[in-house]
Amino acid sequence: MKPIVPLICPDTGELLQPLPMSDDISNGTTALKAPGGHTYPVVGGVPRFVAPENYAAAFGLQWKTFRKTQLDSFTGTSISRNRLKRCLGGFDAVRGKRVLEAGCGAGRFTEVLLTEGAQVFACDLSTAVEANLENCRDRAGYFVCQADIRALPVAPRSFDVVICLGVIQHTPNPEETIEALVRHVAPGGLLVIDHYRYGHEDMTAIRQRIRTFLIKQKTGVAMALVRAMVAILWPLHRLAWACRNLPFGGSFRRALLRASPVLDYHDQYGELGPRLLYAWAVLDTHDALTDRYKHKRSTDQIAQGLKALGLVQIGAEYGGNGVEARARAPG
Repeated sequence: MKPIVPLICPDTGELLQPLPMSDDISNGTTALKAPGGHTYPVVGGVPRFVAPENYAAAFGLQWKTFRKTQLDSFTGTSISRNRLKRCLGGFDAVRGKRVLEAGCGAGRFTEVLLTEGAQVFACDLSTAVEANLENCRDRAGYFVCQADIRALPVAPRSFDVVICLGVIQHTPNPEETIEALVRHVAPGGLLVIDHYRYGHEDMTAIRQRIRTFLIKQKTGVAMALVRAMVAILWPLHRLAWACRNLPFGGSFRRALLRASPVLDYHDQYGELGPRLLYAWAVLDTHDALTDRYKHKRSTDQIAQGLKALGLVQIGAEYGGNGVEARARAPG
């Protein structure tokens, strides 16, 4: 697993060298060191540029627990591929290009990018990078590290394409995160992002109370509580789906979806089948109720922010999880 672009010290900008010397950091290297003395560990074949535990710890546990759940290669669907293609405007945008995937998670988009011929530099703030490595380690043109989007171990303007999907709304300051992403887009390069919109997954009173409680718990405890909650409520969701076309069945289902804290994808992704629908319910219910930050923005806010950062050919529209946007750095 060789870096597709040179690694630098996030603090000093100095080039990093592996210790002991090796061209392949996954082959015996225990650390990366800058000439000035800063050292970064390589644990389990993954360079680490942040502390192991941080505000994204719940996501790390989530993606290691559900390492394959959203991978198209596992589900036998094209759900992830379709979303990524729509956001990119087509895969020609990434073929043969150096792509930064910021907030890579377990790799639902990483594997699609690699399949489409991109050279991928994947990173995540959480230990989800371990799941990403397990899912993609044998692919050519692939590298992954644990790092903060705001302090990546690469030089500015290093990537032809920068992609960040399902992430920005969960960071402390979305505008700061977007600005950091823009710094890594090469001249003429493409930025692709999305963000929760106002009105998307609005917290009902019960969901907000549960979320307030869960984010105060240890990550393992929160996961166990979500699992138990979904296990208890899921039979009702299955019953409501089975009865949806019966008299009053539709009303019952709509009332349940409003009242239940469990995310239900029977309508959107019925092709997954009962087993995977349940797994996605656990995964995304945990995702929605354990995130430390949940920001929302409008299309105008995203577009204006990108314009203020000097990007051009800006497009922002509602779709998918909220606002989906593309823009280019001036050539």
